[in-house]
This record gives sequence, C-alpha cells and structure tokens, in this order.
Amino acid sequence: MAKSGTHQVMLINVQPLIDAPELRSHLPAHEVEAMQEARGGDALKSARALLDQAGVAYTPSVMVGPVAETIAKFAADQACELIVMGTRSAGTLQRLVMGSLTTSVIHLTDRPVTIVK
Repeated sequence: MAKSGTHQVMLINVQPLIDAPELRSHLPAHEVEAMQEARGGDALKSARALLDQAGVAYTPSVMVGPVAETIAKFAADQACELIVMGTRSAGTLQRLVMGSLTTSVIHLTDRPVTIVK
C-alpha cells in the first residue's frame, strides 16, 4: 500500500481451516486456533528475518480461511498495489498445489501477482 511515496509491506500467512473431526473432538476451538497461529508464525520466520536484516518495516499477520480467497480479500481490503507470493523447495505434489493456489489468487484479484522462488 503506498502512502506519499513510501511503501508498506504487509507480510501474511494464511492457514487453511482445520475441519478434521478427529482433531476437533480432542481439542477446544481456541487450542486449534492457537496451533494455527503458531504454524503461521513459524512460516513467517524466514521472511521476517530477511526483512529485519534489510531494515524493511512490515506488518505481519496470520489468518485462517480459504487460502486464495483470503489472500485476494486481504489485498483488496488493504488497498494493496500488488501481491508477492513466495515458493519454497517443493516436491511435485506441492508444486501442483502451489501452482493451483497461485492460479486461484491470480483469478480472484485484479492486482498484479509476482511469484518469487
């Protein structure tokens, strides 16, 4: 989001909804949410370290929901100028899922999407 010539980095991780009855029957909802928050925070660690090292200010967020839809809605709600999505070393199945996720985000947003390896 641009403000008078500066850019703000919104660093997000979206955790998919956990709807597994076997998990939900053993853990209260607040514990499942805490687990998802922790997983999202762990997923942001390397990006946070890179941004900290570069001296780039950012606002981190962990969200829960349908991943592509949540990313696109967040970008629209925050008036983001573009979406940058990262990939990591992934196996064939993960590449197919990432490709599908990326494709979904591209179709759900009117913002430019950049993929960084």
